[in-house]
Amino acid sequence: MVGEAAGDAKSPDGRRARQPRRNIRLYRTEPTTTPLCWIGAERIAIGAVPTTASIVELTGQGVTHVINCRATAQTWTSRDLAVERAVFGPSRVVHAPMWDTGRSQHPRLWSAAAHFASTTLADDAEAGVLIHCHQGRRRSVLVAYAVLRLRGHSATDAADLILIHRREAELVTTYQASVEAWLAAGAAVVGRLRIR
Repeated sequence: MVGEAAGDAKSPDGRRARQPRRNIRLYRTEPTTTPLCWIGAERIAIGAVPTTASIVELTGQGVTHVINCRATAQTWTSRDLAVERAVFGPSRVVHAPMWDTGRSQHPRLWSAAAHFASTTLADDAEAGVLIHCHQGRRRSVLVAYAVLRLRGHSATDAADLILIHRREAELVTTYQASVEAWLAAGAAVVGRLRIR
């Protein structure tokens, strides 16, 4: 089904669609990693990179939009970003490209994605946003934390919501500080929205 959806979106003969489908199979998550967890009643899910089997099930689980927090080189290798755009449509999939360095993450990499998710959730009562990195532990948590803060949660409440609902989550201190510094500076969109 991923191949068919991707074929329809990419080319009439589906040649480009088969490549992403093959490559996404290269990635495996840890057996103990939960594919996705909804964060309370916020309509935000944090998860691991979808596999060939799981991506077609996401819409049935309430996902309507995706924020992919994996570095560009990672998405080139696995083609997960291309498959997500084929399945959900390019305007519903945003790329917030980051390496998981443990150091401060500049808002130009993720602030537009955080605003996109916050606005989508405010404007569409049926929307459900999946935010994922590779294992759904750190980069996706940074963006989900930023979205919750934009939606009016305190720093403590945002952290608690994530850590209670996503057992794999790790709110890296420097990542949290990146978000808090951005909020203190006015929470402006820095950088472009990477939809295509």
